[in-house]
Amino acid sequence: MTSHQFYLDELARLVQGELIGQSDLVLVGLSSLEQAQSQHISFVNGEKYLQEARASHAGALIVTATLKNQLNNHHNFIVVDNPYLAFAILTHHFEDKVLKRGIEATAQIADSAIIADNAYIGHYVVIGENCVVGEDTVIQSHVQLDNHVEIGKACFIDSHVTITGKAKIANRVRVHANTVIGGEGFGFAPYQGKWNRIVQLGSVQIGNDVRIGSNCSIDRGALDDTILKNGVIIDNLVQIAHNVVIGENTAIAAKCGIAGSTVIGKNCILAGGVGVVGHINIADNVTITGMSMVTKTISVAGSYSSGTGQFESNHWKRTVVRLRQLADVPLTKIVKQLDHMQAQIEHLESTLKSRK
Repeated sequence: MTSHQFYLDELARLVQGELIGQSDLVLVGLSSLEQAQSQHISFVNGEKYLQEARASHAGALIVTATLKNQLNNHHNFIVVDNPYLAFAILTHHFEDKVLKRGIEATAQIADSAIIADNAYIGHYVVIGENCVVGEDTVIQSHVQLDNHVEIGKACFIDSHVTITGKAKIANRVRVHANTVIGGEGFGFAPYQGKWNRIVQLGSVQIGNDVRIGSNCSIDRGALDDTILKNGVIIDNLVQIAHNVVIGENTAIAAKCGIAGSTVIGKNCILAGGVGVVGHINIADNVTITGMSMVTKTISVAGSYSSGTGQFESNHWKRTVVRLRQLADVPLTKIVKQLDHMQAQIEHLESTLKSRK
């Protein structure tokens, strides 16, 4: 691990921003506006944060040109079009990285495995037959790679991850602690009151620049592969079942569950707690709001929701009672009542017009 310090002009070059102020100001970290001190740099992500920015003790601020003109009490700036993006770029330079390379003595590696010379293999890692670990990849302690698993270049595999099922992982992929990739999918054939296990013969294919959070399960395919395409990002505690395909740059938040053989398009967003049934398709550029249940194919881009919004508890209880009462009334009776009400309204309107 390393510590970092940068001159302000260095940081400006890293984000291709305009430096205003003291070019040789030394900064040792990023910080929020509230917690920043004189040796920190922070960012202002819109006018609603101006009051906090004026009160901040940050040594320098990342701002737009418009915001900079409203912060007369500060003197050191990096001016960019998108402060949040600039902040994201700088986090990579202040990050503590694992710089160690080589293979720890406690690791167990099959003779047929191919490990790049500049990879790092941590303590108690187990790597099976015919595995491949690419250049500059870091594999932390207690990871298990079963036979025929392949990991590309510049990946980070955190502690206690298991990768099995002949999974293939491309370049610059991050997999966080306790996740399982390539485990057996949930496939069973019912017959005469018993569940008959279906052996899962597919694999998992993960593209470039994918991020997978901790405690996730990504199951291998039954016959075809489970596929996560380039740029997919997945939060913690997500279940992805066998033969699911997820398109480029789709984001999936925590506690989502995606059932088998579903195809999700590119640039989609699944908010927290979304459930998706199996064997459906979701188009590109679809957003599913939190705790929704997706029960059928979505063919048109847009935002979709399901479920009932939040109520105060007593209001919720009254609403549930009314829903149950409504459910007990036959639909034909409701339609007749509405027709009767419409007829009465039309009669009243006619009577009022005749009196005029």
